[in-house]
Amino acid sequence: MGKNIAAGVAGVVVAGLLVWLVEMVGHSVYPPPPDLDFANVDAMRAYIDTLPKGALLFVAAAWFIGTLGGSFTACKIGTAKPLIFACVVGGLMLVATIVNLAMIPHPVWFSVLGIVGIGVGAWLGMTLGGKGATE
Repeated sequence: MGKNIAAGVAGVVVAGLLVWLVEMVGHSVYPPPPDLDFANVDAMRAYIDTLPKGALLFVAAAWFIGTLGGSFTACKIGTAKPLIFACVVGGLMLVATIVNLAMIPHPVWFSVLGIVGIGVGAWLGMTLGGKGATE
């Protein structure tokens, strides 16, 4: 049981790190204004309205890659059914995404792509990382 809890925690940590990494690459390609206050919701709303599609695609890719990598990691480490790890990592990523989307409105296409990407990432991570859980 302890190994499965550690696997879930590791999966969530890997997911968060991958999201951060991909978003940092996105910020280097599409740098935000130096005076942007990321804690100011109104400023973020105004900023998102001006972003090119490529900048938003980096964020959607970060959510997909993070979920895939986190689910894969948890499935490789843990001994429980891979679906459990995919649901834990994917579920937490989905909750974080929905909170983000609720706080700061985004284009509809981006919201749909992000949410679908999380589901696909969780499924793919489970499929590639699952061992069949017969141990």
